[in-house]
Amino acid sequence: MPLKKVIFLLLFLATSFLSFGQSSASRQVKIFDIEAPQLDTVRTIRIYLPVGYETTDDKYPVLYMHDAQNLFDTATAFSGEWQVDEFLEGQKGQKVIVVGVDHGNEKRIAELTPFPHEKYGGGDAAAYVDFIRETLKPHVDATYRTLTAAENTAVMGSSLGGLVSLYAAVKYPEVFGMAGVFSPSFWFSEEIYGFTEASEINKDARFYFLGGTSEDKTLVGNIKKMNVLLLKKGLSEEKILVKIVEGGEHNEAFWSSEFPEAFKWLFPENAAEK
Repeated sequence: MPLKKVIFLLLFLATSFLSFGQSSASRQVKIFDIEAPQLDTVRTIRIYLPVGYETTDDKYPVLYMHDAQNLFDTATAFSGEWQVDEFLEGQKGQKVIVVGVDHGNEKRIAELTPFPHEKYGGGDAAAYVDFIRETLKPHVDATYRTLTAAENTAVMGSSLGGLVSLYAAVKYPEVFGMAGVFSPSFWFSEEIYGFTEASEINKDARFYFLGGTSEDKTLVGNIKKMNVLLLKKGLSEEKILVKIVEGGEHNEAFWSSEFPEAFKWLFPENAAEK
C-alpha cells in the first residue's frame, strides 16, 4: 500500500477513535465530586445551570435526578441519554437547575431501594436520600442561586430511580415537594405501599407517574395501586398525573421522550416566585 494511503488510513482511524465516546453534554453542565459520608464514598455530581445563569441574579427551582450518567451525555450513558440539557436549552418555559447524582455502579441496587428484596438484597435508600437531603442539597443551595423550599424542589428518576423518588418525596415532604416517578420498580418490595400508607403526606405535594404497556406486566397495576393509595391519603386528583403509554418500553429512549411533558407538568412556567 502506498505511503500516502497508509498515512490517510492512520489519520482516519485516529480521528474515528477520538470521536468515539466524545461528550455530547452541554457547556451548561458542570461536574464536581462531593464527599458522601452517609454512603462512605465520594460521589460525582453533574449539574445543569440554565442558560443565562451567569448573567442574571435570578433564583431557580431545583430538580434532583438519579443515574446522572444517563441524563446529559452519550459518552457516559448506559444505553442512550435522556437529552435533558438539549431539551432545557431549547424550551422557553420555566428555567430550572438540574442536579444529577451519579449512581454507585455495583451499589446502585442497594442505594436506590428503600426495602430489601429476598433475592436481590438492597434496602439502603435511607442513607442515599439522607446524602441528598443532608449533604448535597445544602451544598447546592449554598453554592448556586436556588429556590430552596419544598414547593420548588423536585426529585425524579426511572426504574429503581422512580422507586427512590417516590420514597424520598413521601419520607421528606418538607424537602421534596414534587416527584417524577418513571417506570417505578414497586415490585422490588411490597413494603413501599405500607410505608406510604403510614406516612404523613403533604397535601400540596405533586406526583407524576409514567409507565408503558410493554414494560413488566405488573408495572401499570402497581402504579395505579400507588395512585389510589395517595388519593386515599388525601391528595386531590389535580396533584397526581398518571400517564400510561401504549407500547412504552423500559428503556432510556422511552424516558427521554417523556421527560419534556413531565418536566412541564412539574414546573409550569412562572410557577415559582423569584
